[in-house]
Amino acid sequence: MFGFGFLSIILAIYLSSIGYDELSTGIIITATLISSTFFTLFASIYGDRLGRRKTLILFSGLMSISGTIFAFTTDYYLLLLAALIGFINPTGVNFGALISIEHAIIPQTSSDKKRNYAFALFSTVGTFAMATGTLMAKIPEFLRIEYGFDPVNSFQPLFMFYALTGLILIGIYSALSRNAEVQTSTPIKKVTLSPETKSIVKKLSLLFGMDSFAGGFVIHSWVAYWFFAKFAVPENEIADIFFIAGIVTAISYMLAAKIANKIGLVKTMVFTHIPANMLLIPFALVPSLHLAIAFFLVRMFFSNMDVPIRQSYVVAIVKPEERTAVTGITNLSRNIPFSASPTLVGYIFQFVSLSFPFIFGGTLKTIYDILLYRSFKKIKPPEEQQQY
Repeated sequence: MFGFGFLSIILAIYLSSIGYDELSTGIIITATLISSTFFTLFASIYGDRLGRRKTLILFSGLMSISGTIFAFTTDYYLLLLAALIGFINPTGVNFGALISIEHAIIPQTSSDKKRNYAFALFSTVGTFAMATGTLMAKIPEFLRIEYGFDPVNSFQPLFMFYALTGLILIGIYSALSRNAEVQTSTPIKKVTLSPETKSIVKKLSLLFGMDSFAGGFVIHSWVAYWFFAKFAVPENEIADIFFIAGIVTAISYMLAAKIANKIGLVKTMVFTHIPANMLLIPFALVPSLHLAIAFFLVRMFFSNMDVPIRQSYVVAIVKPEERTAVTGITNLSRNIPFSASPTLVGYIFQFVSLSFPFIFGGTLKTIYDILLYRSFKKIKPPEEQQQY
């Protein structure tokens, strides 16, 4: 998450700085998400059979390779290749194949009663790391001012550091114990989901796909570029904005766990998400930077409160042996439509409007919340079945 923090801010700005227009930038961002989709599918099918630890190590190695390519070339097609083979994450959140496996591991570390807090703690620590990482986005401007780096070379040390982050993750994942793997005495075979789980997963996948497609219109790389293009905000100030947003988001996660224990997971997911989505509309239209920052920070407090709760809910309503497959499928359902949005945003930014993507994204995400509540308000995790 530390590496994802600064990468989500600099990616679109960097590609613009080396001469690529918004549409070309959107294609590269889409390529990173297509890569994430493929590897999420791989994780859902082979993660448990290959071994969760080995799979995480493999993905970390690919992350390091892609960061290295970005550090040493500006050739468009090589950058596109790096986006497709590795883990260049422009979203500003823990997204993709790594999280599918991590989510399957977390429930094995806690009871049902403490599961919400386990996911909230996982998200909180990750988001604090991401917020800290956003401050690294100050480095390019510092190198240009203090040491005379040109616009291209000033960004490249960050991509080198991103490659190093992948190597560090290899060391961390190598230290995972056997408890991270599926706890079974029989050989791991292809998981067959029960009919009940298939029905749940089908509904969740459709709804998550809608939410994710809308979310692709407001990913951090494009929001950072929006601040840069609309208000001419330099990278170091954008880094400050996203650092504060990350801290606000991290604080909201633990509050979300407390709310969920009081009113239930589905209500928490929906009732915190709707205000965040509606705030996207005034955010897109405000005429001043200070108002834009204010709306953005308030939105960030609410917008991700559903994340640990959604993660906890998905693994709670299926069998333990189905969790890796289900998290993979539901994450895959988010990745596929998510992949299409950034190219559309690039086209709209370049030829239509800087405001429309956020208005459209906020409206569609609100519709998702309403449909989610109607579809899942009666499907409760074990700890809620006797309470609500």
